[in-house]
Amino acid sequence: MLFTQIEFFIFFGIVLASLLITSSHRIRKGLLLLASYYFYAYWDWRFLSLILISTLVDYLVALGLARTSRPSRRKLLLLTSLTCNLGILGFFKYFNFFVQSMETILGSFGFHCGTLHIVLPIGISFYTFQTLSYTIDVYRSRLDPCRNVLDFALFVAFFPQLVAGPIVRASEFLPQLRSNARPSWYGTFLGFRQFTIGLFKKVFIADHIAVFVDYVFENAGAFNGASTWFAVLAYGLQIYCDFSGYSDMAIGAARIMGYNLPTNFRSPYLATSMTDFWHRWHISLSTWLRDYLYIPLGGNRKGRVRTYVNIFITMVLGGLWHGASWTFVLWGALHGVTLVVEKWLRQRFRSMTHSATVWCLPGILGWFVTMLIVFTAWVFFRAASFRQAFLMLRQMYGFSGGIAWYYPFVLFTLLLVGAAHVFLAMNILSLRRLAYNRLVTPVVLISMWWLILVFPAEGFNPFVYFQF
Repeated sequence: MLFTQIEFFIFFGIVLASLLITSSHRIRKGLLLLASYYFYAYWDWRFLSLILISTLVDYLVALGLARTSRPSRRKLLLLTSLTCNLGILGFFKYFNFFVQSMETILGSFGFHCGTLHIVLPIGISFYTFQTLSYTIDVYRSRLDPCRNVLDFALFVAFFPQLVAGPIVRASEFLPQLRSNARPSWYGTFLGFRQFTIGLFKKVFIADHIAVFVDYVFENAGAFNGASTWFAVLAYGLQIYCDFSGYSDMAIGAARIMGYNLPTNFRSPYLATSMTDFWHRWHISLSTWLRDYLYIPLGGNRKGRVRTYVNIFITMVLGGLWHGASWTFVLWGALHGVTLVVEKWLRQRFRSMTHSATVWCLPGILGWFVTMLIVFTAWVFFRAASFRQAFLMLRQMYGFSGGIAWYYPFVLFTLLLVGAAHVFLAMNILSLRRLAYNRLVTPVVLISMWWLILVFPAEGFNPFVYFQF
């Protein structure tokens, strides 16, 4: 079920009521686990077995790691976890991708490969990375294994962040399960406020913008340069509001129940460098890639060239994590190349200081170049094929003729969000201003709900990151 469906609100209301009337902490966790399994099984009950397999394997692997100090045995146990989790992820997400890629090569020699009709289990990329981080941390002796199977199962399957993140670390969440976390009035207010903002981003902004964006990309090359740029800017806003909206709703729902999830976005479109962008965008993924891929590859400890290679590999694999398509690989590669160039320039001109503000010339220039790269790369992220992507880029940078179309709602929203970012940069706009004891707070939140209910988007609009 979607956070935006009436079924979820009924489900969440029942879960919350059950937590409030239950005094036993253990029973509350049991109810949450059952609710989380029901939430996931609502999509397709068959895929619940994959979560159960990952949970059981990593629970047992961690206990095994705690019982032995022999390096060979510890490595074998870690390899068991990696093989199981990445094997399941690789089969369901990447089998057809690699088969089809080989088909292109082998087809010229007369060989043909068949594909399987494999349905991608929702959220598999998120909970796989989540369980892997646990076993790796236990292997590194940075985390004691969880001996309570109920706590560990709930850590893996906790429904607010199960299908689209944030990717939660065991060190952040397991201590909350051991404490007697319960809903509170202030926590409920904070959670409701964040959930409402996330719902508004998704339903009122992202879903309405999607109509315009989808049409322009489906007819790539038919619109003039200005309209194509307009659509690409709109897509950047759509994917931000869609994904950060989901994160806000997940964090808000968890907060209402008494649990804290990590922040996943910090105004990424205020970034003044590509490094800064990845410190602000999908933070739980970028930090995961840093800690469990970039650093194990050697990080910046093995010389300058090796550092550049490690950055590039990390971003390419990060692109592939998003989807089984060469367009995602190229998107990751573009980010990898620009991060490498940026790092090289900083090392080459050490006197250049990084500014986190956009209100001085270097910051403004850095912001402009960063946004130019980010939004150009979004074309490959959104496009269904390289042909579609290059048609869009031809219109954007060739300024070819075509249809001029400026959807009024999108134009208004871009201007409004742009102004909001300016206010954020000037520290004029902040969530702190929507405090629980201020009159403006209920006015703003009720207005958001009114707009959501009165102006619903057309059709079925799943979250963009559900496909990953």
